[in-house]
Amino acid sequence: MLRIHRVDLVPTLAPWADQMRSELPGVELFDAHTHLGDNDPDGMRQSVDELLDVLRAAGAVGAFTFPMHEPDGYPPANDMVIEAAHRADGLLTPFCRVSPNAGDAPQEAERALNAGARGIKLHPRAEQFSLDHPAVRSLAAMAHERRLPILIHAGRGIPALGAHAVQLAGEFPEARLILAHAGICDLSWIWRVAADHPNLLFDTAWWMPADLQTLFALVPPGQILFASDAPYGHPMVSAVVQLRSALQVGLSVAQIAEITSLQSLRIAAGEPLAPAGVAIGERDRASHLLLDRVSEFLMLGAIATMRGHENGPEMIALARLSCDVPDDIDDAPVFAVLRELIRAYEELTAAEPDSRRRISFLILAATVARTPDVPVPEVSALA
Repeated sequence: MLRIHRVDLVPTLAPWADQMRSELPGVELFDAHTHLGDNDPDGMRQSVDELLDVLRAAGAVGAFTFPMHEPDGYPPANDMVIEAAHRADGLLTPFCRVSPNAGDAPQEAERALNAGARGIKLHPRAEQFSLDHPAVRSLAAMAHERRLPILIHAGRGIPALGAHAVQLAGEFPEARLILAHAGICDLSWIWRVAADHPNLLFDTAWWMPADLQTLFALVPPGQILFASDAPYGHPMVSAVVQLRSALQVGLSVAQIAEITSLQSLRIAAGEPLAPAGVAIGERDRASHLLLDRVSEFLMLGAIATMRGHENGPEMIALARLSCDVPDDIDDAPVFAVLRELIRAYEELTAAEPDSRRRISFLILAATVARTPDVPVPEVSALA
């Protein structure tokens, strides 16, 4: 049974978890991208108790975790993460984080790995480096020797890094190089060479359905790892959103099980990676023009709201108006569910105008509009 449980954070989304559980019997969650720390300049915080609460609420069987950005250096933060994992009854697999520009990155990584870390986290955006940095090659060699993962930020805010990642994957085949955030900075081309480098992996810590469906369709499923980016994302919400896209492109339950937990569990145990078939490719399907309109307005509204832009409410109002379709069209039940999700967002906004969790309704609604072939809960269960 897919262990995505009802949680207090977003109780209105519980029917979506129930529906996903019924679609994916036997599938479990391992979160490949979570953070701990309280000094990140962006203001986000997460304690070990908070992380364990959201993982247990989602029924997760494990998680990779590492420090958030620490402007003053990583040794104390690495020790904190290792100790947190030691007290987590096996639920957390600790990664150390290092900055190649600090000068002692290989030494700190080796110290932390000898102290109990079982992977390495690199953040080219926060620490301002590229993957051709000499220290990165030393870290990749270390990961190759120990058969360890290196998780690399590959999302927004950075130039392309895929060419260097591919080079490192080829030179150090026992290192598990994980490009975070669906590798969106290079996703336009890197899917074509991904199958040639089975140790080049991608985590799903992202939320835009077009990117996720591209990843699920064009990259071999054995090279994709479920991830939430907690505390920036919530494991249960991320699972509902991301797995709808996995089902939409046509992945099987067995392939999704590899993505959601089985491959990450092998990595955590230091075991060989296992293939899960070739990339499924793009499927021919009828266009859903009316649903695509809703999704685009919701995407614009979500981004504007995240940025605090005044146009957010206008875009969301247009998304709501775009759901007023004739009752006899084939996708009418989907539009009814979309109206309910937008209503829930607007109610929560009125009650908690500064709440981050309200964005979950917009992200889920945009995803539902882009995954019309995946069943949705009854509207009566959402009211």
